[in-house]
Amino acid sequence: MSAALVVVSALLTACSGRSQPGPSDSALTVSATTAIIADLVGQVGGDRVDVTSIVPHHGDPHSYEPSPGDAAKVARADLVFSNGLLLEEPGIMKMVHTNTRDDVPKVAITETLEKYGGSVIKLKEDLGLDVLWLGWAVEGEVAGEGSQVRTTAVGMTGPGDLHVYLTDTLGRPTSYVDSTDGFDAKDSFTLPPEAHTHVNWSFSKPGTYRLTVEGRTETLDGKTAEIGRGTVTFEVGGTPDGFGAPAGSGAPGSSAPSASPGAPSGRTVLDSGHADVALNAEQGQVYVRVDDPETGERTHHPAGEVVMSVPDRARAQVPKGDAFRFLGTPGADVWVLPQAVLGKHVHGDLDPHAWEDVANAEAYVRRVEAELIKADPAGRTVYETNAARYLKRLGALDQEVARRLAAIPADRRKLITTHDAFGYLAKAYAMEVVGFVVPVPSQEPSAAEVRALGDTIREKRIPAVFLEPNLAARADVLRQVAQDEGVRVCTIYGDSFDDKIHDYISMMRHNAGELARCLGRTA
Repeated sequence: MSAALVVVSALLTACSGRSQPGPSDSALTVSATTAIIADLVGQVGGDRVDVTSIVPHHGDPHSYEPSPGDAAKVARADLVFSNGLLLEEPGIMKMVHTNTRDDVPKVAITETLEKYGGSVIKLKEDLGLDVLWLGWAVEGEVAGEGSQVRTTAVGMTGPGDLHVYLTDTLGRPTSYVDSTDGFDAKDSFTLPPEAHTHVNWSFSKPGTYRLTVEGRTETLDGKTAEIGRGTVTFEVGGTPDGFGAPAGSGAPGSSAPSASPGAPSGRTVLDSGHADVALNAEQGQVYVRVDDPETGERTHHPAGEVVMSVPDRARAQVPKGDAFRFLGTPGADVWVLPQAVLGKHVHGDLDPHAWEDVANAEAYVRRVEAELIKADPAGRTVYETNAARYLKRLGALDQEVARRLAAIPADRRKLITTHDAFGYLAKAYAMEVVGFVVPVPSQEPSAAEVRALGDTIREKRIPAVFLEPNLAARADVLRQVAQDEGVRVCTIYGDSFDDKIHDYISMMRHNAGELARCLGRTA
C-alpha cells in the first residue's frame, strides 16, 4: 500500500474531528468494501445514508488494489462495513484500518452472523488434482489491529531454480520467491492472521530442494518481530530419494498422506491432495498442514518431517511471452505444483460468500440495520421501516430461488464454476458443487488435462458449466471442451455486479434463472 493511502486520513481530518461534508445532505456517510454490501446498506439506509463501495462493479474483492480515492472515501466515512472472513484482499483491509478515524466503527458483518439469524460453513478445497495442491498459511493470533505476518525465503539448496508466484484472473504472474538472484526482502509476502493463499511452485530441474523460510509480525505502526523459521523439502521429478512409490495409495488423486517405510528418517511424503506450508505465529514454528477431504480433519507435520513430492507428471513447459520469462526460456521444461484457482485469493477456514444464501442476506440486513441505528439513533424509524420492507422482499426472493432450483431434476443439480463462491447456494437449495473449473494458471492446459476435463463432464453427466463475468476472458479452453461435449457455458454472479446486474435481488434472480435454464431437462 502506498504512502499516499496512509496519509489521506490525516489530510482530510486535519481541520475537524468529524468527517468532511459528503456529496449529499445525508445523515451518515458510509463506506462498504463491496458493491453487494453497499447495495444492502443503501436499501436499509435510504436517503439518510450516502454509501459508496470500495471495490467497483466488475471488481474482485479477493484481488482489488485500493486507490488514494478509496482511502479518501474511508477517511470521510462515519461507518465502514466489510464482509469479513477474509473475503477482502488484505490490502483493502489495511487501507481501511489505516484511514478510518479512531471514533468510526468498522463492522465486519459475518463475524456475528449467527446472532442475526445467519450461518457460516467451512470452506472445502479439493480439486481432485493429480499432483499436490500446496499453498501458504498463517496460523495463530497476532497482537494489534490490522497486523500481518510476513513470510520471507532466506535460503535454498537444490539443483536448479525455484519460483513461487501467483497468477491473477487475467493470467498475469506476480513473483513472490525467485531463487535465481539470491534471497532478500523481495522474496516475501504478507498474510493476515489465520489466512491462507494459493500459489504456484516451479522447479527448473529434477532433484531435491530445501527451502528455508522465516516469519515476522508487522504492525500498522511499522513495528516488527521475528517469530521463527523452518525448512521445507521437495523431491522433484521422481519419488523422494528413490524410495518406492509416493505415499498414500500411490495413485493420482490420493489425498491422505502417510509415512512411507522407505522414506528418509520415516518422513511423511505428500504427493496429492491439499496442503499448506503454515507458519504458526504464536508457537514460532513452521509446519506442513494437510486437509483430509473425506473427513475434514486437519493434521500438522513439523516441516522437517515432510517431503513434498513433485512427480514427473508435474512436468510442463515455460509459457510463451515475456510475462513468464522469469521461469526460463519459453518451451523449457519446468516442474509445477499449480495454483489451481485463478486470482489472488487469501482466505481462512470459513467460506466468506455467505450472501449466496438469501437467508444469510437477511442476516446481513439485520446487522446493517442495528449498526445504522447505533451510528444515527435519530434515524431509527427510517432504518426499521426500510429494513422491514426489504426483508419482506428478501423473504419472497428466497422462496422464488428455492422454487426455481427445486424444479431442476435432482440428478442435474451439479455445479462446476470458475470460482469457489457457491457453497452456500448449494447447501441452501439442495445443489451439489462438483468442482470449479479453471485453466491451469501458469500455462495453457495440456492435451491430457483437456481430455480429463471432458471425461469429468461426461462421467458426472454435467449439463452445463458456469462462468463469472470477470473470469469469462480466460475461458477459451473451457468453452471449447464444453462445445465438444455438447455442454452449455452459462453465466452466474459471485462476488460483484457488472453493467447488467446492479443490485443483490437482481443478481440472485439471474443466478436462479440461469441455473434453472441451463441445468433443466429442457436445456
